[in-house]
Amino acid sequence: MIGDRLRYRQRRSGAAGQRPAAVVVGGGLNALGVVRSLAAARVDVHLLAGSHAMPAARSRYARVHCYDDTTADRIVPALIDWAARFPATSRRPLILTEEEKVAAVSTQRERLTQDFVLQLPPEASVTRLLHKDGFRAAAEAGGYCVPRSRRIRSSQDLGGLTTLVPPLVIKPAGRQSAFLAHFPRALRVESVDAAREQLEQMLTVSDDIVVQEWIDGDDSTIYFCLQCLPQDGGEPVSFVGRKLRAWPRQTGGTARCVAAPEAADALVPITTRFFQGEGVIGLAGMEYKWRAATQEYVMIEPTIGRTDHQEEIATLNGINLPWAAYCQAVGVEAPRATPVTPARIWKDPMADANAAAEYPEIAVPASHDAQVIDALWRWDDPAPGLLGLYCRARRRFRRLATRAS
Repeated sequence: MIGDRLRYRQRRSGAAGQRPAAVVVGGGLNALGVVRSLAAARVDVHLLAGSHAMPAARSRYARVHCYDDTTADRIVPALIDWAARFPATSRRPLILTEEEKVAAVSTQRERLTQDFVLQLPPEASVTRLLHKDGFRAAAEAGGYCVPRSRRIRSSQDLGGLTTLVPPLVIKPAGRQSAFLAHFPRALRVESVDAAREQLEQMLTVSDDIVVQEWIDGDDSTIYFCLQCLPQDGGEPVSFVGRKLRAWPRQTGGTARCVAAPEAADALVPITTRFFQGEGVIGLAGMEYKWRAATQEYVMIEPTIGRTDHQEEIATLNGINLPWAAYCQAVGVEAPRATPVTPARIWKDPMADANAAAEYPEIAVPASHDAQVIDALWRWDDPAPGLLGLYCRARRRFRRLATRAS
């Protein structure tokens, strides 16, 4: 059921040999960035992933443990089993990188606290903020600017769409695998009638959908504030960045991003106030969109209890948030951040290539001397990049074979 592979020689000198190892859950680009960030701080890393054929599982900076089933329903038993196989004298910090695992770990946190250090908000806050309508209600109650929206649970709720001003964006209210198997995670529509037509289809697989008013602006008007919040309510470690490209365009995840210190004075206080008001601790993040018409940042959605897809952008620019979370978990002070100049750019190679192919006419606004860092390729850790090349070549071969037939 479990396979283990040591992928790097653990450092045993100095303080590193005395620290507990960190345990990272996940295998994608998110987890890969966390593994590399912790390794840069000389932290030993154990990675629990669903397959060795995932980017993070190919890194030389982690001891990889692959379980056949690391789905949300099975992740807690997998962690308990792993802890029994690899006992330690002290609890190990646990870092999650996937949204669906946060809810599972939160609801069963008592089963894990003997072996792991968890940095999670209260369970009620986790439940509320992982649900898009719950987040909207919390933000509106606090006086924050969020898009107007309606929750759709049945066809009887469709009449409420007329109170919204198109264009609109349709999303599942929470992480729903059945929904995502049939529909994109976000879909923009240009009219109420188009929204109603789409929702009639979506309601056949989900009874919890959110429709929001679209905030005008291209992908480069999307900002994010990543944080590590201490339990005592003190000043968090923060990093503010901005998307340069997204894939799919306008509704997708980050394809390319850069530091945005010019927005820090506006976004760090807002983000901190919201998260502290909700009892959020540990790793979190908030996405915003700049609305030029009203000259304000609009809250789009939070990330809590885990790292963000582009979390490594902060480390590349001198603010190592996974390391800050680790230090907080083991009770030591993290060194001060040292911002990098000029700011470095992080890119997801596949998503960025797709985005550039679809809309090359859009310039990528960033300093001409900014260094672009590939999320997969590193000379000191080449296997994830080689895996990416292999996967892209295989997909290309299959497309060519399909056309030929």
